[in-house]
Amino acid sequence: MNQHNITNESLALALVLVVIALLVSGKERLGLEKDIIWSVARAIVQLVIVGYVLKYIFDLNNRWLTVLMVLFICVNAALNAKKRSRAIDRGFVISFIAITSGTTLTLTILLLSGAIEFMPMQVIPISGMIAGNAMVAVGLCFSNLNQRFSDNRQKVEEMLSLGASARLASASIVRDSIRAAMIPTVDAAKTVGLVSLPGMMSGLIFAGIDPVQAIKYQIMVTFMLLGTASLSTIVAGYLAARRFYTARVQLK
Repeated sequence: MNQHNITNESLALALVLVVIALLVSGKERLGLEKDIIWSVARAIVQLVIVGYVLKYIFDLNNRWLTVLMVLFICVNAALNAKKRSRAIDRGFVISFIAITSGTTLTLTILLLSGAIEFMPMQVIPISGMIAGNAMVAVGLCFSNLNQRFSDNRQKVEEMLSLGASARLASASIVRDSIRAAMIPTVDAAKTVGLVSLPGMMSGLIFAGIDPVQAIKYQIMVTFMLLGTASLSTIVAGYLAARRFYTARVQLK
């Protein structure tokens, strides 16, 4: 297996790519210079901290610490998804329930099937991929719910006035929101291997693993991302839809 060592010098040279982005932003007057600098600085600090934390957890190989790390990932994913909830109260609770349920179910299936072992080196990175994908899907579901309830307010109120339940009046909105939130994950699955070589597959091949074995891992990742995204968005969609109504089944 080939060993690839990234030195501080090679990282410094790679920083030239960021400088190019800054120059382009300045030349075209995009106004993105501060955002680029802040995002790069934040990414470096976060990744360095996470790197040392993961090294410590991997060395300990403690089951409870692994579970706490998975919960930490789910909490942060829920906090980020909540930012798109806007008019939806209890957005964090809904996000946490949706993301955690999807992540837990997927991890349980992977562990029971023997695809991964319950060790921090495998569980934590997989949890990060699962929860991150669920976070994006749940956030998109929230955005779509807010927009569709606003656009279809009159239609929903008419259905309620005719005696429809809140679930029936918002059924099409919830379905369309879930479908829209799933589109990025579904499109990514359609084009994997043809348009893009995903991170896990590329990383394994780069590390010298047999491409066929790397493909098997990527197929597993595709399955778990689709499953988690669908479950999380369904849970989030139906829980969040109820928050648009008062206790008397009236639109807020």
